[in-house]
Amino acid sequence: MATPMTAAEFAAALRAEGVHVVEVGDWAHHNRNHKGPWGPVNGVMIHHTVSSGTEHSVAMCRDGYPGLPGPLCHGVIPKDGSVHLVGFGRANHAGLGDPDVLQAVVAERAVPADDEASVDGNRHFYGFECVNLGDDHDPWPEAQVEAIVRVAAAICRHHGWTARSVIRHLDWQPGKVDPRGPGMNWSDVEARIAARLGTPPPSAPRPAPRRPVVDLSQLRGAARSNPAAAGQPVTYSGVRTVEAALVDEGLLARRYSDGHFGTATVSAYAAWQRRCGYTGRDADGIPGKTSLTRLGQRHGFDVKD
Repeated sequence: MATPMTAAEFAAALRAEGVHVVEVGDWAHHNRNHKGPWGPVNGVMIHHTVSSGTEHSVAMCRDGYPGLPGPLCHGVIPKDGSVHLVGFGRANHAGLGDPDVLQAVVAERAVPADDEASVDGNRHFYGFECVNLGDDHDPWPEAQVEAIVRVAAAICRHHGWTARSVIRHLDWQPGKVDPRGPGMNWSDVEARIAARLGTPPPSAPRPAPRRPVVDLSQLRGAARSNPAAAGQPVTYSGVRTVEAALVDEGLLARRYSDGHFGTATVSAYAAWQRRCGYTGRDADGIPGKTSLTRLGQRHGFDVKD
């Protein structure tokens, strides 16, 4: 647990670790601090962008997109290994995650498998988005992996953390799969961070991420019980998994990802159904098996019929 670095300290720490830093606009004052606190910080989180091209990816991570304003991280790492600083302070990158994982990071012990989304990760983690399609085919060049190692080591060195304070998005939030793809070996990344810090590599491997299972019948029950209607709405934990996927698709504002399948979530799911090719009454915002399965395939959850 630590007070965040200043922007100047952040940039200086990265450069001291041999990182090629590119400062994008007024990055040092670009943040979401008006939406909540930034800090205490507990670790570093690594993501992939699900995009290609440096210019496009940097712009997306700086500015965000409908439903998710930027910055979406603190630094963007393209395939050439440069690090583009796009924001500093609170950023929309981590979302809600597992409190047991946070406690493990604080204690610098092996993280458990994530199965809950209730803690504000945007407050607690530095975040880096790495340019990769995340489709198991887009490769991770050595220059890009080395940049991940160096930025993580730089932050850990400043705060006196070990490699156990560096996690993947998939370690934090159920249903996430990033970072993945050819050339991304997380055990090797951890060992290389530890080597740069002059500390022993983590001895216990990361647990395999659990794939959440969304029960279609329970989800449909939650969707049909609108919070705006009379009575207490039906709640079901799988709603958060689906809402997180809709947020990532840019169809639902993060403030409406609240565990209730209300009017905003119904509208967002209807937009997803239309994206799947459904029209009219078939795009009513009440999940069906085919559309939900397609959403799960893209965002790492399974569907129970």
